[in-house]
Amino acid sequence: MHILILGGTAEARALAGLLHPHARVTSSLAGRVANPRLPVGEVRIGGFGGADGLARWIGEHGVDRVIDATHPFAERISSNAAAAAAVAHVPLLALRRPGWVPVEGDDWRDVGSLEEAAAALDGLGWGHLPGRSPRGRVFLTTGRMGLAAFAGCPQWFLVRSVDAPEPPMPARTEVLLDRGPFTVDGERELLHRHRIDVLVTKDSGAAATAPKLEAAREAGVPVVMIRRPPAPQGVETAAFPEEAAARVLGRAES
Repeated sequence: MHILILGGTAEARALAGLLHPHARVTSSLAGRVANPRLPVGEVRIGGFGGADGLARWIGEHGVDRVIDATHPFAERISSNAAAAAAVAHVPLLALRRPGWVPVEGDDWRDVGSLEEAAAALDGLGWGHLPGRSPRGRVFLTTGRMGLAAFAGCPQWFLVRSVDAPEPPMPARTEVLLDRGPFTVDGERELLHRHRIDVLVTKDSGAAATAPKLEAAREAGVPVVMIRRPPAPQGVETAAFPEEAAARVLGRAES
């Protein structure tokens, strides 16, 4: 059995490790990260050329099953995967880690897009706080893509990403190149050192980047949380790599 795993997430790497002893596994990475962490098994890097290109690749390489283990915000890739699997007549399973859930003490603003997140900043004022800028200091952890949505914002931004972002971006920006997993102590120190007033992030649900939420809760820093886009309808889903592997291997053995 040949399984194609889409995505370079930690869950995708874990799933490849679970499946590799039992099947031929090819992991496809988008190639947006300069030095990605590679999974076991075969690896291809780069796009397919849309849903039609992916469907052709599936047929040409004898793929028996596709697993969409991309980032929860990789909406276009997930849509292409659903369309390609239908054309190629192969089963598709989406691996979607659970999203974050606010707990007591959290101060979250729920928004539906990067543009809504940028607009939400205007409603948050910090000039009355000791040592705070009237315009605010924003810790932006939405990745290096999509910074154009914040380009017109007057706030100061600390942008953390794995690779260096490209313009357009906010005029007052400091870039921090770093890769998780992060610790609560580290995130606590970062918020204090940069005098952060608000955290803007996507609901990725990743445990490796969750410590920033605990640090923000402790510091009383509000969080602008960007909701996930809806997943393609009719696609079977699993929450964890172990669950996905059990479903795929169970079906293969039946």
